Amino acid sequence: MSTYCQLTGATPRFGRSISHSHRRTSRRFNPNLQTRRYRIPSLGRTVKLTLSTKAIKTIDRIGIEAAVLRMRERGEAI
Repeated sequence: MSTYCQLTGATPRFGRSISHSHRRTSRRFNPNLQTRRYRIPSLGRTVKLTLSTKAIKTIDRIGIEAAVLRMRERGEAI
């Protein structure tokens, strides 16, 4: 699975874990990515998208057609 959201562009962030003794070690904060299939009437087909949970909520709110338009503006291939 790819490590970025196709709609929002969310990628992993990096930081440090701090133990009880305050030793610092590198860690990675991954976005909560899910794979979803959507039927897009204007394209006449189904597409499989890798989305963060925030992007899934955005699609529920604005609709898949508007979300596809946003993805194309970002230069994302669908």
